[in-house]
Amino acid sequence: MSALEINFWLFVAICTATWLTSIITKEYSWVDRIWSIIPVAYMWVFAYGANFEDSRLNVMAVLVTLWGARLTYNFARKGGYAPGGEDYRWAILRKKMSPLVYQIFNIFFIVIFQNALLLAITMPANLALENRTAFGVLDAFFSALFLGLLIFEFIADQEQWNFHQLKKAGKASGFLDKGLWANSRHPNFFAEQGQWWVLGFWGFAVANNAQPVYLLGAVALTALFLGSARFTEQISLSKYPEYKQYQSRVSMLIPWFSKK
Repeated sequence: MSALEINFWLFVAICTATWLTSIITKEYSWVDRIWSIIPVAYMWVFAYGANFEDSRLNVMAVLVTLWGARLTYNFARKGGYAPGGEDYRWAILRKKMSPLVYQIFNIFFIVIFQNALLLAITMPANLALENRTAFGVLDAFFSALFLGLLIFEFIADQEQWNFHQLKKAGKASGFLDKGLWANSRHPNFFAEQGQWWVLGFWGFAVANNAQPVYLLGAVALTALFLGSARFTEQISLSKYPEYKQYQSRVSMLIPWFSKK
């Protein structure tokens, strides 16, 4: 069985497990809880496809493992793995939908679409598996770029964490607009998407052939994050009227000089 076939059946098993768990527990953040874990598994399966003898695939898998470790840590300290640690946005959506419509949404979007997305963002590794060549300077460039974005995201998440701890202590209020957040309203989202775009173009560079299907994961992830960012900002606007001024002077995603 090929690495791609193994990952497909892994995808089917995960979809089944997350759907059943959501029905049993009536919590709908199970895909969120595995979000940082499953892509790591997919990447190591692709590395296994080369018997762990391909330096490029091994480096890709290690980098995605670092990505997963950082995201798992950040998710855990926010209480994401605790009982009842459901994403607050799912509760808001449930209030806007009938029970039947929400269950349809659960099956097709939360479970199937999001799990398919987690497989799709790792697919450039399959392109690397099918076009194995020696690890070179271009590989080192993409590795450094991925790692740089990973560090950028770690800093953005840490700034956000520190700010919310200050809010809990009554030493801060409103929303974060300092540090990296002074030049992007969602610097963590920017870095998160950037890493998967790097992996996509890395696969293209290896194959020396741009195959658009291998970027579908990055495209869909960007669309999902843009939708999520807009939804989050609607909530922020309802809480903080001054957030509109922040929107007018600071770039939504790509870090840039803020307007006066």
